Amino acid sequence: AMSNPASFRTLPISERLLSLVDEMGYQEMTPIQAASIPPLLEGKDLVGQSQTGSGKTAAFLIPILQKIDVSQNQPQALILCPTRELCDQVLR
Repeated sequence: AMSNPASFRTLPISERLLSLVDEMGYQEMTPIQAASIPPLLEGKDLVGQSQTGSGKTAAFLIPILQKIDVSQNQPQALILCPTRELCDQVLR
């Protein structure tokens, strides 16, 4: 567990993505985000487990969005959702 919440600005992500994170109202990373986003940005595999509402979806989506090359018009990520509710959450 972290004693100081970390800013998304400490991450090596684009200004465009930082603006999007800001627009969505995220100020500081939750513990699951701070623990998982850096290794995911490095391309490492990760299994994350934490309670509902702790920020897992953003923890996985931020690195995916950072790595997508919009100049390539082809699938670059696959998101599997085991429930309709989770699928709905990921789409928003």
